[in-house]
Amino acid sequence: MARYIDSVCKQCRAEGMKLYLKGERCYNKCSFDKRPVAPGVHSQSRRKQSEYGLQLREKQKAKRVYGVLEDQFRRYFEMAERMKGITGENLLQLLERRLDNTVYRIGFADSRAQARQLVRHGHITVNGRKVNIPSYSVKPGDIIAVKGSSRQLEIFKALQDKTPRTIPAWLQVDMENYTANVVAMPAREDIDIPIEEHLIVELYSK
Repeated sequence: MARYIDSVCKQCRAEGMKLYLKGERCYNKCSFDKRPVAPGVHSQSRRKQSEYGLQLREKQKAKRVYGVLEDQFRRYFEMAERMKGITGENLLQLLERRLDNTVYRIGFADSRAQARQLVRHGHITVNGRKVNIPSYSVKPGDIIAVKGSSRQLEIFKALQDKTPRTIPAWLQVDMENYTANVVAMPAREDIDIPIEEHLIVELYSK
């Protein structure tokens, strides 16, 4: 399976903003803070972006934040188009409902990349069954938990000492028991990522 293996700080520099792809490490030492310009030899001499350029940048930003590659992102958009409601909001809802993103939102991981690794390594269960597919889509009523045998790992034991993260309204978390309930579908106001989803819709609608 294809995956991005270069420095994630390059992705932040390309978007001109911190995407916090490394979680807590982005709050401390980050190369974006030292050089907040786009990567490449012509980074200092960019012309004003066209309408297409702005739409493309917004799509790239969403892909990078959620850790999704192009073909999969396109499939999410096609699913969003078929759903009732506003296509852009449907797209963000589908991305938010990914299991790796949900694990991150709960606070079981410092970043979506770390959450993706925890899911792939079989440390997470959904409704009592191990699920190792990061793209698994959660739904209201699902119970997300750390597998019993994994709770003694240092990465999970340390959760009890961490400052609680702000949890979106569509999740209810019981950190003492390493569980969380999906109580609703994620609403647009629950998604705090600075993405203008209408630009993505305009890009794919051409």
